[in-house]
Amino acid sequence: MEESSGRKIGVAVDFSECSKKALNWAIDNVVRDGDHLILITVAHDMHYEEGEMQLWETVGSPLIPLSEFSEAAVMKKYAVKPDAETLDIANTAARKKSVNFLIPFLITVVMKIYWGDPREKICEAVEHIPLSSLVIGNRGLGGLKRMIMGSVSNHVVNNVACPVTVVKAHH
Repeated sequence: MEESSGRKIGVAVDFSECSKKALNWAIDNVVRDGDHLILITVAHDMHYEEGEMQLWETVGSPLIPLSEFSEAAVMKKYAVKPDAETLDIANTAARKKSVNFLIPFLITVVMKIYWGDPREKICEAVEHIPLSSLVIGNRGLGGLKRMIMGSVSNHVVNNVACPVTVVKAHH
């Protein structure tokens, strides 16, 4: 059996319904005992007053433990507001038990925040963390919007080395 300890499973989250679906899918289908579940979020604007924030603009935030990213006061300094449902999904995943309920199912849940273009920053995250695999939602933008903006999931699938699973918003 493959040793799962130390796998780093990334899920791109923007707190939309689609990203919550991707997060749930990753927890139900990918995450195993001993894995690190890393929620990757990309904020568009950075409003920094502190010097350390300038550093983070290029490398992203430190890995933020679940206990910290669940606190609004902590997240305020990153200018990111995770919604209650995403936090609930993450907290439930961290408490998940193994199938036989006798052995604790241990996964570490952390968040990493980047600032900038989601297409570029998610690709950077895959390389720098580095991730074993990535799960990303597909919002299903309309044709014109996709043509102008480009699909984030499409860009990521074509530009990263690790396996990527795209979870569709609608079946």
